[in-house]
Amino acid sequence: MSRLETLDTRGLLCPLPVIRTQDKIKTLAAGMLLDVFATDPGTLHDIPAWCRVHGHELVETEREGRDIRIRVRVCK
Repeated sequence: MSRLETLDTRGLLCPLPVIRTQDKIKTLAAGMLLDVFATDPGTLHDIPAWCRVHGHELVETEREGRDIRIRVRVCK
């Protein structure tokens, strides 16, 4: 079972959610999961693109109104 960490970037605008996600992932071991909570709709595109470029797995995205949750599996 993978350990789950969370990162709250609600209220932050691009590029800060991606930068904070990158900084947090650097502290996590491979196989761990990170839930990123955001309100900037750009994160629905930016974080999945960042995952593809950096070799991490996008597990799922969820949006309810302004609230966004993006789950990432650390792969490196």
